Amino acid sequence: MPSSRLTPCLLLPLLTVLSGCISHPPATSSNALARPASDTQDGAIPAPRSGAPIRATSPATAGTPARVASPAPRTDCRKAKCIALTFDDGPGPLTSGILDALEARKAHATFFVLGPRAQAHPAIIRRARELGMEIGNHSWTHADLARMGQATATRELTRTNDAIQQATGEGPFAARPPYGSFLRTTPHVGLPFVLWDVDTEDWKNHSSEETTQRALAGAHPGAIILMHDIHPSTARALPDLVKALQGRGYTLVTVPKLLGPMSAKKAYYSSTVRR
Repeated sequence: MPSSRLTPCLLLPLLTVLSGCISHPPATSSNALARPASDTQDGAIPAPRSGAPIRATSPATAGTPARVASPAPRTDCRKAKCIALTFDDGPGPLTSGILDALEARKAHATFFVLGPRAQAHPAIIRRARELGMEIGNHSWTHADLARMGQATATRELTRTNDAIQQATGEGPFAARPPYGSFLRTTPHVGLPFVLWDVDTEDWKNHSSEETTQRALAGAHPGAIILMHDIHPSTARALPDLVKALQGRGYTLVTVPKLLGPMSAKKAYYSSTVRR
């Protein structure tokens, strides 16, 4: 007669769930698979698209799952209070700090860059792109396109297109004529023109307080706000301005996000004004 001291493992070899019959690996915490944005190198949270590869935020080792960034929230500007901050004339020494301020508040903006400065500071505009900002063309010499012939205007824009392409691997989404000045005959070189309907006049007042006041006074859903990332007063104003706009319920988005599909033959001043 079998001894009553036989272990359950001998009697029931298939019941491996009993303690001592099988060695279970420790459970993997879900925290090993997902980390907040602060654990990534650039703080950006890419939104995975159907069929697109998911980017790991750190190299995987054998037996260790790669950490995967969480999808970025999506904003429908047809429903949300969207507004677009835009910065001209950079990139320059102040642009990195402006990017820091935007990243800290999870805000986005659009930068219209000059060709020579794009060549001089390619890492800055690459970082802007990585953070979800958009890059536009602001000409090569900041000359008035309305005062030059078509061939010269074309060179002003195409040289800057090339500089942006070389710096980031991608061309600009649009162009902004310096001073907002252009003619019906000014060549678009395949790009829509993006102007503005709120001017902070930071280029003239050099005052953080006045820049902020003018931005808030003119703010409305669908607005495009003009600023410059070359003035210290603008850099100082930005953190509080972004906080104030968000406090009023605005979502700060890029111009393409605000406007949606654009025509290369039109000029856009806000989400509702185009010519």
